Amino acid sequence: MTTLLDYESNRIIELMDQPPELRGVDWLQDALQQAILLELSTLPPYLCGMWSIDDPNDERVRETLRTIIFDEMSHLGIACNLLTTIGGVPRLADIRIVPKYPGPLPGGVRPGLTVFLSGLTKESLDLYSRIEEPDNPIVKSGVARTSIGDFYTAILTAFQSHPELITGARQVIRNMATHGEGNSLVALTTLSAVESAIAVIKEQGEGTSVSPVNPHPNESGELAHYYAFREIYRGYQLVKGSENPEKWDFAGPKIPMPHTLPMGVVPSGGWPREGHSAPGQDTLDLLDKFNVTYSAMLRFIEQAWHQDMPAQATSLLSKAVGKMRALEEPAVALMGTALPDGSGRHYGPEFRYVDA
Repeated sequence: MTTLLDYESNRIIELMDQPPELRGVDWLQDALQQAILLELSTLPPYLCGMWSIDDPNDERVRETLRTIIFDEMSHLGIACNLLTTIGGVPRLADIRIVPKYPGPLPGGVRPGLTVFLSGLTKESLDLYSRIEEPDNPIVKSGVARTSIGDFYTAILTAFQSHPELITGARQVIRNMATHGEGNSLVALTTLSAVESAIAVIKEQGEGTSVSPVNPHPNESGELAHYYAFREIYRGYQLVKGSENPEKWDFAGPKIPMPHTLPMGVVPSGGWPREGHSAPGQDTLDLLDKFNVTYSAMLRFIEQAWHQDMPAQATSLLSKAVGKMRALEEPAVALMGTALPDGSGRHYGPEFRYVDA
């Protein structure tokens, strides 16, 4: 199996162009590596949005983002289990494939969409929803593009055509039921388990064809990610206006935008390290601390799915979770530090990979 280790490739588009009869083990392993990168690519922008909220009166928006982030973390683990159950080996700790911001989504998904890192704004909320947008949303945000869900449907169809590829190898198990139905990592040893896992990824992000409600929620009535982001963007709750025909609209109670730290958009290549716009040493130390911690987290995640012994895999994944929790402190400190350009904007984390 040859995977193109280039984050900015059009590999997903190329894979989707291959006819179904050619989508065997090599295709699936390649596609699932791309799926892993897709899931990873959503975490940095969503985390920046959540960390930027410093409103003590906000009880809804931060919790919505936190719930979605936990879902995305689960989806990353599910994608890794999908790859290892067919004999693949996840790759994450490689500068060539770690997401770069601003930039496209992996593999050419949603061409023309530029993913950036900033605090929570109307612009970033619009970005979040366009990442998650289904092909045929019940409530539209704009021009439809090929969706992530469409890519997962192709992966599911390939599994259904080749159930004999499912071996149950190197499955990492973690109980995350407290974060929502379907979020636990379970061993994918049968086609039925694979089908259920892919349904969780698709339906938590996009909802179903008939409802915007997440069928695998943390709390009853929770919306799928796309619709939850559109609610905050529009500023009103999405409610069902009629039953027959069923119609939904943003006509419920108001959702105020919380006060946020004014994190600026991280420039290509990260914040300047030299010249008149270079930050002070304390800020440089925070940027380096964040990037080193983030990179260690990716290495622990990758190593967890390289283990033959379940206990070792569990230990490594726990270390990865610890590193992820440690990211918030330097991130918030950066968001409290003004840029030297007088713009009123602040620094924020870069999510750059650095070798150990």
